Amino acid sequence: MLSPSAPRLLTGTRRVAATSALIGSLFASSMLSGCLVGPNYKRPVVETPPAFKEAEGWTPAQPSDGLERGDWWTMFNDPLLDSLEAKVVVSNQNLAAALAAYEQAHAVVAANTAQLFPTVNLTGSVTESKSGRTSTAAAGAGAGGAGGAGGVNVSNRTITSYQVQADASWAPDVWGKIRRQIEGAKASAQASAADLANARLSAQSTLATDYLNLRLLDAQKAVLQKTADADARALTVVRNQYHAGTVARSDELQAETTLYNAQASLVDLDSQRAASEHAIAVLIGEPPADLTIAPDPNWTPTVPETPIEVPSTLLQRRPDIASAERSAKAANAQIGVQVAGYFPNITLSGNYGFASTALSTLFSASSSFWSIGASAVETVFNGGLTSALVREAKAGRDQAFANYRQTVLTAFQQVEDNLAAARVLQTEEPLRTAASNAADQGETVALNEYRAGTVDYTTVVSAQNAALAARQTLLTLRVQRMTTAVSLIESLGGGWSTSQLPKS
Repeated sequence: MLSPSAPRLLTGTRRVAATSALIGSLFASSMLSGCLVGPNYKRPVVETPPAFKEAEGWTPAQPSDGLERGDWWTMFNDPLLDSLEAKVVVSNQNLAAALAAYEQAHAVVAANTAQLFPTVNLTGSVTESKSGRTSTAAAGAGAGGAGGAGGVNVSNRTITSYQVQADASWAPDVWGKIRRQIEGAKASAQASAADLANARLSAQSTLATDYLNLRLLDAQKAVLQKTADADARALTVVRNQYHAGTVARSDELQAETTLYNAQASLVDLDSQRAASEHAIAVLIGEPPADLTIAPDPNWTPTVPETPIEVPSTLLQRRPDIASAERSAKAANAQIGVQVAGYFPNITLSGNYGFASTALSTLFSASSSFWSIGASAVETVFNGGLTSALVREAKAGRDQAFANYRQTVLTAFQQVEDNLAAARVLQTEEPLRTAASNAADQGETVALNEYRAGTVDYTTVVSAQNAALAARQTLLTLRVQRMTTAVSLIESLGGGWSTSQLPKS
């Protein structure tokens, strides 16, 4: 008989109560935020200047609606460009790939979150078995008689067994490893969302630049066509004078050379334009054969206003900066994931079910069975693997922090570069305009003097080449101001902001 101080065996009810209390205690402890191991994330500190250096002395050329909107390309007031930009988001395959990457990252968040909950399996089985039953019998008793004992098969029947069982297992997140994984997965998903926004902005700005270059080629062709027409008229004048015997054959040959060069340049522009048109088709997700952009004789370069904000806003308005910062948070969370390897893994398990040889009594109380338990596994020795993984995670965090700071510095550089280019081009345009006007007058004067016989045709050719070069340079500069505006808008983040990142 047991003494009052001796340990007593727990009854089934008390055993269940004690184990349930243990499970509840572990569940409560796993939900405490204080159990999260590893460092909590703090955004890396970066130094931002109070103002952009190159913004001083630069002013927008023409008022417009500003930059505070997503469809920034509408500032160019080109309906065809607007329609092409709308197709980029729908059909561009690079954006489709970036969207799939984001959806994949979001699925990882859901997969990691699922680890916080128990795993429950329900199984059922039916088993048939057949075995022989034996009995022992005595024979040949009496004097002088033979006797022995042996096994005699008296029955042979089939037994059917039924069983239904539910198994559950759960590894409570006592040390916060799973929650760190979720934290890192959410940050990675947000980084993927920012990557998607950055890919969209890049595709939109590339399309705008290609479209503007295509329109530049159209404008250059119009200028070159007028020049070729003027060269043809000049050749007629020279030929008439040559046949009249007032000029040399060399003048006629020079005039022919000038005309043929202009006509050859026209053909070359057709090749360049076709390449730009094909590039636009790929950006909007169409085969090049399906897209034709007709020349627009009324198109004129118009430089939109690009308002400049304080440099610190880049941290919210640049999707690549947001992606780098979210990647830094994901890397920081990995430290906690690896630090959890120093602590034991706790697992709770249990099962409940019914087993019977008769289907009618399968779910009766007498046919039930259950078990419940807990286990803990602590790594005693792994050759320093856990410490190495923690050091690796910390180095990855430091690398991500450095990449974030470098991304910010690069963003400042790109804005400063585009501001400088915009200011220089704005200052340069009136000078190029004056040079083009002077060259046009020089061409007219040279041709009139040649008709009067006071200069040779070489002077005319030189004046024509100078005038053509000045016209093309001025036109290129005006379109370059537009493409620089596109680059500046892209470097400022377009109409995007970190508020558009998903919260989970």
